[in-house]
Amino acid sequence: MLQAGNIGVCDIRDAAVRERAASTAGNRPLFYFRFGVDQALPPERRAPVTPSSASRYHRRRSSGSRDERYRSDVHTEAVQAALAKHKERKMAVPMPSKRRSLVVQTSMDAYTPPDTSSGSEDEGSVQGDSQGTPTSSQGSINMEHWISQAIHGSTTSTTSSSSTQSGGSGAAHRLADVMAQTHLENHSAPPDVTTYTSEHSIQVERPQGSTTSRTAPKYGNAELMETGDGVPVSSRVSAKIQQLVNTLKRPKRPPLREFFVDDFEELLEVQQPDPNQPKPEGAQMLAMRGEQLGVVTNWPPSLEAALQRWGTISPKAPCLTTMDTNGKPLYILTYGKLWTRSMKVAYNILHKLGTKQEPMVRPGDRVALVFPNNDPAASMVAFYGCLLAEVVPVPIEVPLTRKDAGSQQIGFLLGSCGVTVALTSDACHKGLPKSPTGEIPQFKGWPKLLWFVTESKHLSKPPRDWFPHIKDANNDTAYIEYKTCKDGSVLGVTVTRIALLTHCQALTQACGYTEAETIVNVLDFKKDVGLWHGILTSVMNMMHVISIPYSLMKVNPLSWIQKVCQYKAKVACVKSRDMHWALVAHRDQRDINLSSLRMLIVADGANPWSISSCDAFLNVFQSKGLRQEVICPCASSPEALTVAIRRPTDDSNQPPGRGVLSMHGLTYGVIRVDSEEKLSVLTVQDVGLVMPGAIMCSVKPDGVPQLCRTDEVGELCMCAVATGTSYYGLSGMTKNTFEVFPVTSSGAPVSEYPFVRTGLLGFVGPGGLVFVVGKMDGLMVVSGRRHNADDIVATALAVEPMKFVYRGRIAVFSVTVLHDERIVIVAEQRPDSTEEDSFQWMSRVLQAIDSIHQVGVYCLALVPANTLPKTPLGGIHLSETKQLFLEGSLHPCNVLMCPHTCVTNLPKPRQKQPEIGPASVMVGNLVSGKRIAQASGRDLGQIEDNDQARKFLFLSEVLQWRAQTTPDHVLYTLLNCRGTIANSLTCVQLHKRAEKIAVMLMERGHLQDGDHVALVYPPGIDLIAAFYGCLYAGCVPITVRPPHPQNIATTLPTVKMIVEVSRSACLMTTQLICKLLRSREAAAAVDVRAWPPILDTDDLPKKRPAQIYKPSNPDTLAYLDFSVSTTGMLAGVKMSHAATSAFCRSIKLQCELYPSREVAICLDPYCGLGFVLWCLCSVYSGHQSILIPPAELETNPALWLLAVSQYKVRDTFCSYSVMELCTKGLGSQTESLKARGLDLSRVRTCVVVAEERPRIALTQSFSKLFKDLGLHPRAVSTSFGCRVNLAICLQGTSGPDPTTVYVDMRALRHDRVRLVERGSPHSLPLMESGKILPGVRIIIANPETKGPLGDSHLGEIWVHSAHNASGYFTIYGDESLQSDHFNSRLSFGDTQTIWARTGYLGFLRRTELTDANGERHDALYVVGALDEAMELRGMRYHPIDIETSVIRAHKSVTECAVFTWTNLLVVVVELDGSEQEALDLVPLVTNVVLEEHYLVVGVVVVVDIGVIPINSRGEKQRMHLRDGFLADQLDPIYVAYNM
Repeated sequence: MLQAGNIGVCDIRDAAVRERAASTAGNRPLFYFRFGVDQALPPERRAPVTPSSASRYHRRRSSGSRDERYRSDVHTEAVQAALAKHKERKMAVPMPSKRRSLVVQTSMDAYTPPDTSSGSEDEGSVQGDSQGTPTSSQGSINMEHWISQAIHGSTTSTTSSSSTQSGGSGAAHRLADVMAQTHLENHSAPPDVTTYTSEHSIQVERPQGSTTSRTAPKYGNAELMETGDGVPVSSRVSAKIQQLVNTLKRPKRPPLREFFVDDFEELLEVQQPDPNQPKPEGAQMLAMRGEQLGVVTNWPPSLEAALQRWGTISPKAPCLTTMDTNGKPLYILTYGKLWTRSMKVAYNILHKLGTKQEPMVRPGDRVALVFPNNDPAASMVAFYGCLLAEVVPVPIEVPLTRKDAGSQQIGFLLGSCGVTVALTSDACHKGLPKSPTGEIPQFKGWPKLLWFVTESKHLSKPPRDWFPHIKDANNDTAYIEYKTCKDGSVLGVTVTRIALLTHCQALTQACGYTEAETIVNVLDFKKDVGLWHGILTSVMNMMHVISIPYSLMKVNPLSWIQKVCQYKAKVACVKSRDMHWALVAHRDQRDINLSSLRMLIVADGANPWSISSCDAFLNVFQSKGLRQEVICPCASSPEALTVAIRRPTDDSNQPPGRGVLSMHGLTYGVIRVDSEEKLSVLTVQDVGLVMPGAIMCSVKPDGVPQLCRTDEVGELCMCAVATGTSYYGLSGMTKNTFEVFPVTSSGAPVSEYPFVRTGLLGFVGPGGLVFVVGKMDGLMVVSGRRHNADDIVATALAVEPMKFVYRGRIAVFSVTVLHDERIVIVAEQRPDSTEEDSFQWMSRVLQAIDSIHQVGVYCLALVPANTLPKTPLGGIHLSETKQLFLEGSLHPCNVLMCPHTCVTNLPKPRQKQPEIGPASVMVGNLVSGKRIAQASGRDLGQIEDNDQARKFLFLSEVLQWRAQTTPDHVLYTLLNCRGTIANSLTCVQLHKRAEKIAVMLMERGHLQDGDHVALVYPPGIDLIAAFYGCLYAGCVPITVRPPHPQNIATTLPTVKMIVEVSRSACLMTTQLICKLLRSREAAAAVDVRAWPPILDTDDLPKKRPAQIYKPSNPDTLAYLDFSVSTTGMLAGVKMSHAATSAFCRSIKLQCELYPSREVAICLDPYCGLGFVLWCLCSVYSGHQSILIPPAELETNPALWLLAVSQYKVRDTFCSYSVMELCTKGLGSQTESLKARGLDLSRVRTCVVVAEERPRIALTQSFSKLFKDLGLHPRAVSTSFGCRVNLAICLQGTSGPDPTTVYVDMRALRHDRVRLVERGSPHSLPLMESGKILPGVRIIIANPETKGPLGDSHLGEIWVHSAHNASGYFTIYGDESLQSDHFNSRLSFGDTQTIWARTGYLGFLRRTELTDANGERHDALYVVGALDEAMELRGMRYHPIDIETSVIRAHKSVTECAVFTWTNLLVVVVELDGSEQEALDLVPLVTNVVLEEHYLVVGVVVVVDIGVIPINSRGEKQRMHLRDGFLADQLDPIYVAYNM
C-alpha cells in the first residue's frame, strides 16, 4: 500500500480513491489494518474488522468500560489472534503459591472500588466502571471460528484490494509446518536452564510454545523426582519446579550478541547489530516551514491590551460560563467583570502585600496560582491580574493532603522559583488541610507561603487614578507552566510575553478563530491546550468559553456534547477520553445535533492510540451531524507549546492522513509501511500541519541532533517565536532542550536560530503532515530497540482486561537492571477476580506483548484496587509508582517475574578449559614468579618451653600429675545466668570424680576398655568429669548435645542417631535428662526401648578403681568428635591420644596459656575446638577456664561480657551466635553497661570459634559497638577448623594483627584471586582466619587435579599436622570413599607428605608483616566450603555472597539462604514485616542477584522469621532447608516461580 520510497506514509490522494471504493463496499474504515495469525493467511481471508454501523456499536456498548484511548478493535483482534496461538499452553507457567491469609486479605470487603475520580487527564472511569465486561467473542470475531475458516479456505470476505489468491490448503500446510517445528521433546533429565547450549539457540520461528498435546504436569500427579543426593521426592513444590524447568526448556529467543565477557579484561562485547534489522534508506529530511503568520491589522499588541479593549468596548460580552455538577450554568464572567476584577487583583498584589516601603511582590516576581478545577473564573481573573501587575503566575494543582504523590516536587519548583505568595479562591482556601490552630501547614518540600484569597469582597478597590501599565508584548516572562518529567521531578517552563502573544496569534490563524465564537472546553485550564485555547486565545478573540469541570464529566459524560448543542458551539476542546465517555453514554440521548461544530480539537492527538477514539466517535455521531473533517487532533508539549494541529477544512473529500506502520520497524526507529499481514502494526493519524510561523524537523533521539532521514522516526524539534524559552533556573537542561541546533549529515547547522525539542517522537510525512508515534518520556530502550509505554499499555488492555484490572489504572515503565532497561507493568486488580484468573490474565499479557512487540516483560505486578499513587487529576503518578516498586513498598497482590526470558545479556557461561596438568601449572607459576601457595605455623620441635605436661603422653596422666602437685588449683569455674559461680573444680576434685565415674562404668556398666560411651550432658562441670572418667576406665567418650526439652521431636532423633552411629555401648547422663530420655514425649519421637544402658552420674559409687587405665599406644583412640556439617551430613572423626596432646600443646603455645591465666569460654562444648577448649586445654595447660553456657545468654545477654570484665580476663572465646546475641541484644545498652562498670580494655584476644568464612560484618559491628567499653578492635579475630583438623588457625597473643583484603568477586567465581582496592565495584572483604597454629602446614591444591596452586588461585586448603584427626568413624563401611580426606598426596611436586583435605576453598597471601620468629607472615583466607559452593553457568558461587546481597536488598529481609535445585537458583528469605510486604521482595531479590552476581533467580520463597534452620554453631543448614522446601514443609508466605 505504501511504497518505501514514498517516505513511508501513504500518498493520501491515491490511496483515498482505492479506499473509498473499499469503504462503500461495507462501510469499511479508511485504512487497512494488516493482521493475521501467521504469515499463512492470504489477505482475502480477513474478516471485516470494524463495527459496520452504529447499531453494531450499540450491541457492544455494554463493554464500554475499556480504555478507549488505547482501544482499537483491530488491535484487540491482533492480540486475540496472538493469544489463540498460545491457547494450548494456558498454564505452562507454574502458579505462585500463596499462604491463605494472604489470599483472604484480597477479598471484596477489604476494598473500596477505585475512587470515582480515578480518571485523570488521560484516564478515567465512568460511574464506577460497572457496565459489564466484553468477551472475546463480542469484542471481536470468535477466534477459533475465524482461524478454522481461514484454514479451510473460505472466501467469505474478499476485499477489493485482493492480491493473488493462494489456496487455503497451502495456509493449512504452512500452519502445520510451524506447529511441527515448535514441538520439542520433553527431556526426562532436567536441563541446565542457566546456560545457552546449542540446543537452545536453534532459530525456530520463535513460536510461542507448542500447540501440540504436551501439557505441563499438574500439581497433583507430580512425577517422582530425585533430590540432588538421589533421594526421591514427590511433592507439589517439586512438581511446580519441574513445570518451571519444562517451561524454561523451550527454545528461548536466540541470545543477543551483546554478551559481555565480564572477565578480567572487562571486555563488554560491543553490541553487534542484527544484520536483518531494518535500516532507514530515505534521503535526509528537509526542515518543514509552516505557513507565514499573517499579522492582521487589528490584532492587539499584547494580551492585556486585548483584555482592556474588550473590557471597555464590550463589557457585557460573555467571556466564560462555568457549570455546576448538575450541568446548570453556575456563573457567567463577562469581559467587563474580567477586566475590572483583574485590575483589582493586580492592584492588591502590588500594593496590599507587605508594607509600602517593603512590598512582598514586585513586578517580575513569581506567584503561585492554586485554584480547583471547578473554578475557572477565579483562576482566570487571578491569571490576568498577574499579567496586569507584571508578576509571573505559576498555576499548580491544589494540594489535597500533605502527602500527595508528586506534591513534594511541586514544592521544589515553587522554592526554586522563589514563590512566597499563593493566590487562591475562598472555597479552596477553606478546603486546604489546616493545623489545629487554623494555620495552613507547610506541605512537604514546599517553601513558606502567604495564602492570598482573590475574591473581590476580600480586596481593596484600586484608587480612581490607578491604572495598570499596559505595554506591548516583550521578552519578559509571562507565566510558568509546570511539567512533570519521567523521573518525577517537576520543571517550570517559562513562556515570554511575546511567545504568549505569538502563540495566540498562530492558534487563531490555524484554527480560524473569529470574534465572539463559542468554544466548549473540557480540558484542564491551568496548563497545555486547555490554558492556550480556553483562557488565552479566547480572550484575544473575545470568544465565549463554556467550561465543563471534571466533576461534571464524571456525573454526566455527555455534558460537553449537550453544551455544544445548547450553545451551538463552533469549537470544542476535548481529549480522547471525553470522546470515549460520550460513546459509552450516548444512547440515552435522542436530540443531539453536532452540525454547529466546525472544529473538534483532540488535545491528546499525539498519543497514537487516540485514533481509535476518533474513529469510533465519528462512526457513531456522523448520523448526528458530525462531519469527518471537524475532528482535528493536535500535538503539544510543555516546551514547544502547540507543535502541530489539523486545520478545519470545508472539503470533506480530503480524508485525513493515515499510516499503517510496522511496530517492529518502529522499534528500530524506521518507518515501514506494513503490507505483509502482521499482527504488530501501529496505525497513526496525522496531527495536521506545522504551526504558522514555525519551522519543524526531526532529529535523532540521542547523541548529536542530526536530521533524520525521511523514513526515520526522530524527536520533533521546532523553531518559532511561540515556544517556551527555558526551564526556570536550570541553565544546563535549558541548553539541551531549548537551544538545540540541528545539523545535516555533513555537520552544517540547519538554521541560525535555535530549535526546541518537543519531547515527541514522530516524522513529517508527505504534504507536510506531522505524525507522532510516541513520547520521549514513554520511551524504553530494551536491548537496542525502542518501545513506547503507550503501545505496551494498549496491548495489555486488549487482553480481555476488564474482568481483572481497572482500565486507565495501568502503569508501564522501565527499570535498569544489568546494563539494560527492563519493562515493568503494574495494574490495579479488581477485587472480585480470583487468583487463578489474575494469574491467567498475567500470563496472557506476557504472551501478547511477546508476540506483538517481540519484547519480554521483566515484571508484571497487580496491586489492590485504588492503591497506585495518583496525580491531582486522578491519573497514575508514574514516577512515584516506579519509586515504590524500586524501594519495595508497592505491596502488590500478584507478581510475575520473567527474568529467564528477558535477560539475554548475561556474561557468557564459563567454558571449562581442558585441565592443564599440575606440572605445567607449577612451571607456569614459577615462570611468572608466583610462589606456590604454602605456609606453616611455628615448628614445634624448635620451641623450647618448660612444658611439664610434655613428658606425659596421655591427658589422663597429666590430670593425675596435676592432682598430686597442685591439688587445690582451680581449673574450672561455671557461671549461672546471674553471673555468680554455680560450680567449680580443682585439680584434685576433678581427679576424684573421674575415678568414681570410672568405677561406675566398670562395675555398673560392665564395660571393657575401648568401649564407646555417649555423654549426654548440658554444658558444665559434669560433662568434664564424665569425659575424664571415661579416659580413666579406658573407654572412648563421645560428647552429645542433650535433647531440648521444649523441642524433643526434632532434637531427640539426632541424639539417637549419634548414639547409634558411634556404636555407644552405654549412655551417661544426669538424672533429669535420664527421665527425659524415657518420657512419653521421647517415646513418640524415637523407639526408647532401643537405647543402650543409661547410667545416671548424679548417684556415684564411693570407691576408687583398683587402677587407672593407661593406653598401650599413643595412636589408640582417645575420643570421637561428632558434628553435623552445614550440608546436613553427620560425621564423626577419630582423635588419637597423640593428636589430642599435640592439639592441646599447639593451643597452649599459640595462646600462651599458663596456670596463672584465666580464660573465659562461651561456646558449646560438644565438638570441634569448642569441646577442646571447654574440656581439655585447662587440664593440659593448667589455666583456669571460666565456663559460660551460651544458652544462659538468652536470659542475660550481658553475662559473657560482664564475666570477662569482672574476672579481668585477657583471652576469651565465643561463637558467632554469641557475638550476634550481644550485638543485637546490647546495642542500645552500652551506656548503662558502662555505668555498671563493664570494662573490656584488658582483653587482648577475643576469638570467634568457627568452621566458615569469617563474618566480617558481624565482627566489625561488634568491635565498633563495644569500642566505647574499652574493647580494642584488633583484639577481635576468628579461628578456623574443620572435620579433618579441628583447629588449623587461631589468633594467638603474639604475632601480627589479623589482616583484611578485598578481592574481586567476579574473579573468585573463576577460582582466581584478584586483590582490589576497598570500595571498588564487586569487591568482597575477606578477613584472615587467625594465625596458623604451631606444627601445622598448609598448602592450597586444585581439588580436581590435586596439583599445588600458586598464590593467586583459589583452591582447596590441605593441612598436615600432628593433631589431624585420624579418619572418619562410620558404620556404613564407606571409609574408602573418604579415605583421601585424611591421607592425600599431591599429584606433583612434594608427593611424599600425607595431607588431609579440609573441604574448604581458600587462598594464602604473603603479607608485609613479620611473624614472631621474624619471617614474613603468611595469611590464610577461607572463602567457603566446597560442598556448599554452587556451580552455576560454569562458575563457582558461594551461597553466603548471594545471601549478603539479598539481605541488603530490603529492610524487611532478616535472613536469607540459597540453594540450587535442577540448576535453578532458589532464594529463601525470612520476612520481618507484614505479609503484605512478601511480594515486594520478589522483584528486589531478583534484581540484586542479577546486578551483583549475574544470575537469574529461579524461585523466590518468602517465609516467616526462624524458618531457615541454623545449627548450634550459628551456621545455616541449607540442605535441610532444601529438603523441607521440596517436601512442602516450610509453610511459606509466598513462593514465586520466575519465568
